[in-house]
Amino acid sequence: MSFIRKTSNFVTGTARMAFLGGNKVYYAWLFLLVACIVQALFAYAHQYERGLISTNMRDSVSWGFYIGNFTFLVGVAAAAVLLVIPAYVYDWKPIKEVALFGEMLAVASIVMCLLFVLVDMGRPDRFWHILPGIGHMHMPSSIMAWDSIVLNVYLAINLIVASYLVYCAYHRIPYNKKIVVPLVIFSIPMAVSIHTVTAFLYNGMASRPYWNSAILAPRFIASAFCSGPALLLILFQILRKVSAFEIKDEAIHKVAELMAYAMGFNLFLFGAEIFREYYSNTHHLVHYEYLFSGLHGKASPIALYAWMSLGFAIISFLLFLIPRTRRMPLTMNIGCVLIYLSVYIEKGIALIIPGFTPDQLGQVYAYVPSAIELRVAAGVFGVGFLLFTLMVKVSVVILFERDAQPVHA
Repeated sequence: MSFIRKTSNFVTGTARMAFLGGNKVYYAWLFLLVACIVQALFAYAHQYERGLISTNMRDSVSWGFYIGNFTFLVGVAAAAVLLVIPAYVYDWKPIKEVALFGEMLAVASIVMCLLFVLVDMGRPDRFWHILPGIGHMHMPSSIMAWDSIVLNVYLAINLIVASYLVYCAYHRIPYNKKIVVPLVIFSIPMAVSIHTVTAFLYNGMASRPYWNSAILAPRFIASAFCSGPALLLILFQILRKVSAFEIKDEAIHKVAELMAYAMGFNLFLFGAEIFREYYSNTHHLVHYEYLFSGLHGKASPIALYAWMSLGFAIISFLLFLIPRTRRMPLTMNIGCVLIYLSVYIEKGIALIIPGFTPDQLGQVYAYVPSAIELRVAAGVFGVGFLLFTLMVKVSVVILFERDAQPVHA
């Protein structure tokens, strides 16, 4: 059979697997995601027509909910490396069997990242200005250009690897390690680079002292190694209950252990930053005062979220640090939810808003996402979750319900 014929069969066959054979819960989930996407299209049409004034972003706070979600999802995408390193560098079989799902999560997360950047642009029709050969990327001086390159390269690597492995399993042929392993190994520094370059977008701004810190990049990476795996651990448990998917408890417990180390390092770096600001007590402390308490005798609208994020981080760290609690399904799942919420708040509210508050004129603008922003963001998440759901559905059917040869065998 020719390659074109095999590819055609693969595309049509996986399409049937994605949309046929699910239960009522599966189809209800797909309907919910499609509904989120449709309503977001109407919300974005309104934003495109009126401009970014329809959001609550202003000159004082020019980055908001969209960029906060972008930053968070870059970390989720980078977290795939937490499965790739033990799977391919150390050839640990229990993790190797599920590393494919980490690569799929990276694909869905990067797609959402790019969509959040797109909806944050006031004139998305001018996107062509940064395309190579057509526009001007201003390399190598533009950090934004570097960020677009590493994100798209990382997306391409994970998409190629995941598609190739599923393709081989679909046709019951062994995959070529000379193709897969170099790409997977190359994805490791790329995973680190996407969050490092994203951090450089922030700490390279000398006029924003809240972000102008050398440890911002390692903080980004440490927190990333918590949020993505937290989502995957819950996914693995759901798949074990609703499908023939099998994953050893040994693999789940090892991922949970690695998350404990990452969260501990993240808390250490955050504590070092807090000590520097409060002990030196310079005028730059004003940003942390707005984050945790308030300014000019007025309470901060984000202080509650900041304390919640810190509390969730400490509790989840303790749950994962103690072997007994990280191995118990209930406490482990509670820890996963708390970690996810903690990092989501940290990368959104606690990172973006204090960096702009107060602004260069000393003004305090209390930013709260508008209904348009929330609706558009729901649609972007709907696209990512729909893509991830379909990829997981196809992979589970091929790998575990067709008696196919496991791709990582």
